[in-house]
Amino acid sequence: MARGTRPKPGRYGCLVPLVAAAVCPHPPLLVPEIAGAAASELDDLRTACDTAVARLLDSGARTVVVVGAGDRSTDVDAPFRGSFAPWGVPTEVRLGNHPDGLAGTGQLPLSLLVGVWLLGRRPAAATDGVNWRLTTVGADEQVQTCADLGARLDSHQPWALLVMGDGSACRCEKAPGYADPRAEAYDETVARALAEADGDALLGLDPGLSAQLRVAGRAPWQVLAGAARAAGGDWRGELRYHAAPYGVGYLVANWERP
Repeated sequence: MARGTRPKPGRYGCLVPLVAAAVCPHPPLLVPEIAGAAASELDDLRTACDTAVARLLDSGARTVVVVGAGDRSTDVDAPFRGSFAPWGVPTEVRLGNHPDGLAGTGQLPLSLLVGVWLLGRRPAAATDGVNWRLTTVGADEQVQTCADLGARLDSHQPWALLVMGDGSACRCEKAPGYADPRAEAYDETVARALAEADGDALLGLDPGLSAQLRVAGRAPWQVLAGAARAAGGDWRGELRYHAAPYGVGYLVANWERP
């Protein structure tokens, strides 16, 4: 770059220094205390999520943004605390250092609650000095709105994105949304897009079909696509998990710079 030339927004290392992303699902059964005797059934998924989050935190990012679907698109105010009490256990989670007795939000949506729980499983040294930001994207937001939200998630220092979202919930008759013959192909499309770091394919996911298949990850995945597109440059994807236990599609992946 010539001396005196102003860097263009959206180029890696300039105004939007996104360095890494991880994608994880957010079933409450990931938490062993909730799963109880069935906890071992999701051991592979739990391990994949732990590996993806560890890889994210090893990226050198000084800010980590956690994004998941919610009732509306908004930043969550600190301090970041929540409880799994609505799912039958009093397990509490927190992110960052807060004085004892300081009240948290207590109203984290499931997507962010599980994201905070996953981050809390890492050693303290891995999260020391990291700046945290939690944000929700409305589950019914349109594609361009999601992409624009991702493009605005910039930082003045290298940052990473933890994206929380489930695939279709219609993979078998016992699934929450019963069986839908379109569900497997939908999840395969997402798995391929995550493996290939194909943001355009994620942006091509149809909101209407996604809602019919009870997909919780469509909007957050499109936030990821918008953020990666705004950052520019090449990305490498690695799919760590893709299966549908209990009839719900769960996908775990990492996106990194080559």
